[in-house]
Amino acid sequence: MRVTESNATAGAASNATTKAAAETATAPAAGGSAKVKAKFAKETRLGLVRRARRMNRELAVAFPDAHCELDFTNPLELAVATILSAQCTDVRVNQTTPALFAKYRDARGYAEANRAELEEYIRPTGFYRNKTNSLIGLGQELVERFDGELPSTLDELVTLPGIGRKTANVILGNAFDVPGITVDTHFGRLVRRWGWTTEEDPVKVEHIVGELIERKDWTMLSHRVIFHGRRVCHARKPACGACLLAKDCPSFGEGPTDPVTAAKLVKGPETEHLLGLVGL
Repeated sequence: MRVTESNATAGAASNATTKAAAETATAPAAGGSAKVKAKFAKETRLGLVRRARRMNRELAVAFPDAHCELDFTNPLELAVATILSAQCTDVRVNQTTPALFAKYRDARGYAEANRAELEEYIRPTGFYRNKTNSLIGLGQELVERFDGELPSTLDELVTLPGIGRKTANVILGNAFDVPGITVDTHFGRLVRRWGWTTEEDPVKVEHIVGELIERKDWTMLSHRVIFHGRRVCHARKPACGACLLAKDCPSFGEGPTDPVTAAKLVKGPETEHLLGLVGL
C-alpha cells in the first residue's frame, strides 16, 4: 500500500542544512592515505552529487537483493521487531519474534499484555524491561488514538512509544513504501567515511544525504549501505582492497589495500559475488 509521505520527510531541507551539505563537498573523510584524500580535497558540490549517485548505482550492483533483515508480515510486526532490534542483532530478533507474534497478534494484545509474561518472550533481545514498556505503551496508544492500526506518516509515528525517527523511517520505507533514509550506526559511519557529510547528528545526516540521492532511492540506499557496512566496510578493518567503491572512497587505505588480504575480511552470503565484481 502506498501512502503520502509527511511534510517532515517530503519538504525541502532548510537553508542551514543546504549550507552544511555544501560544506561537506570539500571535506575529506577521516582515515585513508593523504594521497587519496588529496584526490577529493577540491571536490565541487556537483562532483559530490555525481560521486554519491555513482556509488549508489555500484551498491545496487553489489547488493541487488538488499532488504530489511528483520522478519515481519505487517506494519505492526515491523514496528515491534525494530523496537526489539535496539542494541540487539537482527538474527537474535528474528529468532525471538515468531513466538512473540504468535502470542500477540494485534495492538490490543500488546496493550493488555501481562508485563512479566511479555518480558519473558523478549528477554533474549536485551533491555527487555524498557522494551516491554515500549511495546505495552505502543499497543495502548494505537488502541486509544489510531483504532489499533499503525499510522503511516512520520509525524504520527514519532509520537508513539519506542518509535523515533530512525524506526519511523524503517516502518515507512518497508511497510508503507514511503521513501525514507534510515540512519543507523552503519549508515552514519559509512557516509562520513565516504565524505558525503561530516555531520554526526542522524537527522542532519538524513537531510544531507537526501539532497544527494534521488528520493525514489532513499529506502533502497539505506539497505545497500547497511549491507555494505556489515559485509565489506567494517568499522575497525574495512576490506578496502576488495571493495567495489574503492575508486570513489576518500578513506581508501583505512583498511588493508592488498586484494588477497582484504578478500579475507569480506563476510556474508554475497561474498563470492562481491569478490567477483572486483576480479577476485
